[in-house]
Amino acid sequence: MGKEYDDLVAQVKASDDVADSALILINGFAARLAAAGTDPAKLTALQTDLKSHADALAAAVVANTPAA
Repeated sequence: MGKEYDDLVAQVKASDDVADSALILINGFAARLAAAGTDPAKLTALQTDLKSHADALAAAVVANTPAA
């Protein structure tokens, strides 16, 4: 059972890393939104960046989800 346990520990660590990265992204987004205020150019740039991250996250989920 040693290998199974090691694999589970590695998976938990990977999940924690992903969750931590998501929190950093979300908190960073909130700060950037506040900094953009009502400036249309800054808001457009922020929207573009957010869409890029959302697309990358969606692709990673699809790529790493086993087919049913």
